[in-house]
Amino acid sequence: MPIRAVLWDVDDTIFDYHSSDRLGILGHLRAEGLDGGYDSADQALAHWKEVTAVHWTRFTAGEVDWQGQRRDRVRMFTGQTLSDAEADAWFDRYIVHFEAAWSLFPDTVPALDVLADGYRHAVLSNSSLVVQERKLTALGVRDRFEAVVCAAELGFSKPDAQAFHTACEAIGLPPGEVAYVGDEPDIDARGAVEAGLTGIWLDRTGIGGRPELIRITGLDQLPALLQGDTRFGAPSTFG
Repeated sequence: MPIRAVLWDVDDTIFDYHSSDRLGILGHLRAEGLDGGYDSADQALAHWKEVTAVHWTRFTAGEVDWQGQRRDRVRMFTGQTLSDAEADAWFDRYIVHFEAAWSLFPDTVPALDVLADGYRHAVLSNSSLVVQERKLTALGVRDRFEAVVCAAELGFSKPDAQAFHTACEAIGLPPGEVAYVGDEPDIDARGAVEAGLTGIWLDRTGIGGRPELIRITGLDQLPALLQGDTRFGAPSTFG
């Protein structure tokens, strides 16, 4: 079966989450007066990333809900005993700085433009619908996607096959006619393959390896990959 649609991850795939998060937390720390609690900005950033990874893993495993992982991140990062309301307020203040730094990767819109006529498009994210709808709208690309499907509302997340299948159902296509593009080799590409989709790993940093996966290093390579051979036939040698 030919590929008829592309499912997209959002964060660090089409949206530069890493840079936005970095600028956002640094701005927030300066505003909160907490930057003095670290030896360097890099130390503060490293701690924030560690805390985020810990509680994101708990969220994707179903151990905590969306709001709960946010609160726990704040408490671990600040080392303070905060009420739910206080943790929510801290995170809301951070979000102001984070949103001010939002940006798409430069190759996002050109790739969507090239693929607009030949393929249907939707989003599958391990985030929440309210966050990704707001983000895609603010960045001017929400109308590029027929559907936005998110783990927080589903109750299960990538790499669970149910997540990929639910997104395929949202656009009315079988998994075999859908490609999934994401920046995580296991959660995104391998998870998609195991769910019956064509998984494509967007390896922006050029880590390499994982020869069993179809790999690209930029979205500028995606149109040629899809249009040249929609069943691909072998792992990509791009990059």
